Amino acid sequence: MAAPPDPLQLWYDVTRDLIGRHGEDLTQRQTAVLLSVYLDPDLPTVRGLASRLSLGKPAVSRALDRLEKVDLVRRRPDRRDRRSVVVHRTVRGSVFLSDLASLIAKAAVAAPRAAGAPPRPVAATVSGAVQNTKP
Repeated sequence: MAAPPDPLQLWYDVTRDLIGRHGEDLTQRQTAVLLSVYLDPDLPTVRGLASRLSLGKPAVSRALDRLEKVDLVRRRPDRRDRRSVVVHRTVRGSVFLSDLASLIAKAAVAAPRAAGAPPRPVAATVSGAVQNTKP
């Protein structure tokens, strides 16, 4: 059985490819909000996203501002409770996440693996990278 890919290398490969393909250049927070919107079977509210991600509503709203600006999500008042805002998916957001899923799958297959050896521990990978950093 092949060892799993190095997690940091996998993350790097996906991030590098994502930046190269899309001009959105989303932050980690924006990406987490976007994934939460698309992975939740129910239409999430700003309040629900804030709770799920352990963020303040203003932080979620700023992330949604950016996501809405690039047409990855859309916000609408909740018809049942006008005080709430429901976050809707868009076609462009669905395509973006489909592309992201493909990039992750491709990177997982192509990522370097140690032949029969377990992957490097993340702490060792990080400390090795820090030790190789010149001041």
